[in-house]
Order: sequence, then C-alpha cells, then structure tokens
Amino acid sequence: MTGASAVTHEVVLDIEGMTCASCVGKVERALGGVDLVESAAVNLVTRTATVRTAADDPDALIRAVERIGYGARRHRGEPAEDEPATYRRRLWVAAPLTVAVLLLTFGTSAAWSMWLAWALATPVQFYAGWPFLRSAWRSARHGTTGMDTLVAVGSLAAYAYSVWAVLSDAGGHYFDTGAVIITLVLLGKTLEARARVAASDASRALLERAATDATVLDGDVERGIPVSDVHPGMLVVVRPGEKVPADGVVREGTSWVDLSLLTGESVPVDVGPGDEVVGASVNGTGRLVVFVTTVGANSQLAQIVRLLQAAQGSKAPIQRLADRVASVFVPIVLALAAATFLGWWLAADAGPGAALLHAVAVLLIACPCALGLATPAAIMAGTGRAAEIGILFREADVFEAAHRIDTVLLDKTGTVTQGAMTVTETFPVNGASEDALLASAAAAELGSEHPIGRAVVAAAGEAGLAIPAGRDHTITPGAGARATVDGHEVVVGRPEELPAAMGERADAMAGGGLTPFAVWRDRIPIGLIGVSDPLKPEARAAVGALSTMGLRVRLVTGDRAATATAVAERVGIPEVAAEVMPAGKVDEVRSARSGGRFVAFVGDGINDAPALAEADLGIALGTGTDVAAAAAGVRLLGGDLRGVGDALRLARRTYQVISQNLFWAFAYNVVMIPLAVFGVLSPVWAAAAMAGSSITVVLNALRLRRFRPDRITRA
Repeated sequence: MTGASAVTHEVVLDIEGMTCASCVGKVERALGGVDLVESAAVNLVTRTATVRTAADDPDALIRAVERIGYGARRHRGEPAEDEPATYRRRLWVAAPLTVAVLLLTFGTSAAWSMWLAWALATPVQFYAGWPFLRSAWRSARHGTTGMDTLVAVGSLAAYAYSVWAVLSDAGGHYFDTGAVIITLVLLGKTLEARARVAASDASRALLERAATDATVLDGDVERGIPVSDVHPGMLVVVRPGEKVPADGVVREGTSWVDLSLLTGESVPVDVGPGDEVVGASVNGTGRLVVFVTTVGANSQLAQIVRLLQAAQGSKAPIQRLADRVASVFVPIVLALAAATFLGWWLAADAGPGAALLHAVAVLLIACPCALGLATPAAIMAGTGRAAEIGILFREADVFEAAHRIDTVLLDKTGTVTQGAMTVTETFPVNGASEDALLASAAAAELGSEHPIGRAVVAAAGEAGLAIPAGRDHTITPGAGARATVDGHEVVVGRPEELPAAMGERADAMAGGGLTPFAVWRDRIPIGLIGVSDPLKPEARAAVGALSTMGLRVRLVTGDRAATATAVAERVGIPEVAAEVMPAGKVDEVRSARSGGRFVAFVGDGINDAPALAEADLGIALGTGTDVAAAAAGVRLLGGDLRGVGDALRLARRTYQVISQNLFWAFAYNVVMIPLAVFGVLSPVWAAAAMAGSSITVVLNALRLRRFRPDRITRA
C-alpha cells in the first residue's frame, strides 16, 4: 500500500469464487497490495469488495484479484450468478445417484456392484462436485488454498483410492464416502446460499419500494411515463393510494403521506403546497401535484440504500481475530490431515484405506465456512432489519460501541421536544410596543435556521407586521443573533445581565416551561419574548425505555436551568446540564467519558454535530439537519425518540449474535478437529457437521429479522 493523492475513489467489485474466511483475507491482501489503494474490505455474504483508492483504475484491481485465482468485475447491483439455483441443480443430480451408490455398497457384495458404484459416483464427483474442483484448481495454480481445497482433496482422495481398489481387485471401496461428502456439502451450500440471500435482501427490498411509473402533467394533459424518465423540473400527479415517484415539493392539493416504508413510523404526515415529499412514500386521500426536485442517485431513497450497503460492507472490529486465524487455517489443516494419515497408517497400524478416511474427516470437519460467515451474516441481517424500521447504521463498529454504551445524553430542542416553537408571551419595556419588540427581533433573526429564529419570524408574519430590512446579520450558535436595523444595532440573545424586573419575568417564563430570550436595541433592553416548544408525545416513554435498559440518561441543553429542569421533570430525566453552549456539549461528552463511561449523544441540530462526532456513539434524528446526520454513527429516519432505544437494543442484539456466531465457529473447530484426528468422526459425519455449522451461524443471524421495535409494538 502506498501513499494517497488528494482525491479518493470508492470502487465496488463483485468477487467470484470466495467460499470461506481465508478467501476473504487473500482477496483483501491482494487488493491492498495494488498501488495507491488506501483500504480494501471484502464481504463474504455479499461477495463484494469495497476499495478506497487514489487511482480510479478498476482494471488494476480486477487483475490483482484474478492473479490469485478468483474472478472480479465492476459491481452491477445484482449477483454475478444465481448461487442457490446453481447449487440446487447439481444437488438434484447428486442426491439420487448418492442414494443408489449407498444401496449398492451396503445392499450387495456382488463383484459387479463395485463397477456400477464407480459409474454412478463419477458424475457426482465431477459434475455435482465441479464447483469445488474448479475452485480448488484455481487456488492451486496460484499457490493458494481455500475451503474448496479441503472438499476437493477429501472427496478426490476417497474417489481415487476406490478406483485403485476396483482396478487392483483389492476390495473395499469408498465411492459412497466421496458421493455423500459432495452431496452433503452441496445441501449445506444450497441452504446457506438461500439464507444469505434472505440476510442480504434489505437494500434490494428498499429499491423495490420505489414507484415504477409516474403521471406527468404537461399543460393540462396527464400522461404516464416510466419513473426512469422523470427528471427535475417536471410536474407529476400523484393520485390517492399511489407512490410518490421522486423527491419534490407539493405545488397543488392537500393530503397526507405514509412514510412507513422509509422510516418505519406509521403516523401519516399532512402535506400541502410548499411541503416537501419523498419518493417511495404513499399518498393518502388527496390528489397532489408535485414539482420534482431530485431523482435517481441523489434521491433520499438512493442515499439511504447507499448508506445501508456501506454499513453491510463494513467490517466489525470483533472480526479481526477471525481474520487472523483464517489466514493460516487451511494450510495448517492440510498438514494436520497428512499427519493424521501417516499416524494411523504407520503408528496405529491401520490400513491405508482406514487411514485415508480419518484424514478425509479432518479435511472436511475443519472447513472454515462458519468462521467467515459469523460476522457478515449478522451484520447483513441486523442492518437490513434496521433499515426496514427506519434506522441506519453507518459502520459495523456501531454494534460494538452500542454494546458498551452506559450513558445517553439527550439534546432538548427538536429531540425531546418537537422543535416546532411558537411565540407564547411578549414583555416589552423601555417604551417599546409589543409589535416593535417582535418586529425588531424578527429583523435580526431573518434567515436564521434555529427553531427560535423561525418562530419569531413566523409570529411577526402572522401578526401582519412589516419586518424592517436588516444588514450585517451575525448568528452565533447557542447565543443569538445580531443585525443593524434602521440604523440601530439589534441583538437577540440570552436573558442575561438584565434589570431586576426583567430578570424576575424571565425566571417566571422559564419556570412555566417557556424559553425566554431578550431583545436589545443599541444596548438598551426593549423586552422579553417567551417561546414554547411542546414535548414529543412519546418522550416520557422513550426516556423510560432507556432507563429500563440500565442506561444513565441526562438532558443537555443551551436553555435556561429553570426551563430545562421543568422539561426534564415532565419526561422523567433525573439529570440536567443547562445553559450549555455548543462547545460545552462536547465538554459534557468528554467529562462523562473521562469518568470511565461510554457515551451516546442524541441530537438533531447543526450545533449538535460536534458532540455527535465526539461521543462514542452519535445518534441523529431524521427530522434534523444533514450536518447532524453526517456526524452521527446512527441515523433515525423518523423523529420518534423511541427509535433511540430501538437502535441501541437492535445494535446490542446484533453484537450478541456476532459474539455467539464467532464462539460457535471457534468452538466447533476446537471440539471437532480432535475427534476427527482420533477417528471418532467418519468423513460422512464430518461433512454433515461442516455443512451444519455454516447453516447454524446464518440461521442464528436471521433471528435478527424478528426484532420488534418498541415504537411499532406500542402503536
């Protein structure tokens, strides 16, 4: 790996021929050795490699993979082949022939039965077992080994010895052993491939939720077109019950839209002229005319799918031990099988046939399939289920972080509260009227994205006030706004250093749950404005769920202590950090971490982004800003606060499944290999156990698909 240039490209390749964890390690090392490659992550479940490189040259990457005996191509969004069907076709041939070989072997001792068994076992060995033989030959040509090497060597050894026994009239063949081995491995591969498809179909299911057709409004004429022909600037008609074909803004009509396909939340959202709608959401009862703003790869649905695929392609830190073991596993097993053969033949005085069977059992029992599938299968199932209920995990390390979290810091505005602030009370002083107070504050806040600023501007507009023009606007996150209005300096900010009467009134507002702020003109206070922000209806239940999980919950806000305390008491949060500036939120995270705690921060605003990035786990609500979402490791597509508990529970459960799978994969080999070495397991039972171990870890991962989120269960 060499240095990188200023531009980094992400290249996704489909990899053919991978069968186990050792294959993953070889492909990653080959890709990592290409010039200008920064990192390479290979996923055994999806059969893909994600490469970050400073050189936009996929051909060099493909050649590197092919040099070690695997196939590669640019990712096309669909599998290179229908793997379950490929295995299934060969299994249909192998199964009846294997049964016939078994009947001949154990049903008659006639001399002709050996020749017929040879004839029946040959297509099983060379047609049904061809994928394993081809893969093993590719690996051998390039001086490498893999799981298929073990299957090919084991089955060919039994077949070749049996041919020699028939031709030399030595008696005692093992055609049944070779045939049963291939049939059982094929059965395992068929079931495993079907289970892997089930674990990895989440992104495909999301894409299938998009509309396929659209009705375009051309003047007064409506005409249907494929959704692929829709482009920004078009007007599309969405009738009741239809899916919105693309992201856009409502121009005409009122209705509600169901976002549950994207967010997992079943509560409909009312929309009218000026409201944004998202592609793939379902229109309710009204006819809408939508101005299309975003299509294709830039749409929200496409961005969600990309995030999901990135998470599914990432590698959890817990996987590193398995990768190190897998890199040397197959050569060690081959050496152990050879030693087993020699030991039984020479030291234990067994015949060459019996010694060969013990060696074959070692080869088969040690296939590291389960080791390679343990982590990616759980990640695929966990992230897929999360996406279905409106939760996006950015990277696989989220699962390990969530497993350690013991403290949750909650932002207030837009997180615990709805973030839909309204001006509730005004208190003008020093000769200012209520209208002048509100108009001056609105002039300074004009253009602000903060909920308080928007509330003030909206209140002035609803009151029919003429908002004077301002200039030299300055917005200070967490502090307020400043502007020059009609030649006067107007400042809107925290109610600090005020006359006693104003201070008492501000305290009274805060004690009633309002958020007060002051307005100054030329450094003279002209009044107070109190805004209210309703609590989210699910806030108390969400906090209760976090507490039930054994988590320490704390409210962190820039609001006054009295306001913050009132909100915290209403939702059941025992600890409050109030009057905290954006930089102070980072300090709160660091303070908690310095005490040995693992911290999750939950927020939605621009000023929450530093704390989201600083925390061990950042969780951003989907109703917030893109900046917050970009800084977080977990993104909730909806605004339901109960999604925080759902995300942590699902992440913890996924980590538990990963741990269970890795334990099973390691324990399986630790227990089974000695049994095979000492002759307790026959090759047939070894093949069955090997197939069963792979199926077990995938089925264990698929249990995550049954996860029930708290917010949907309650609904």
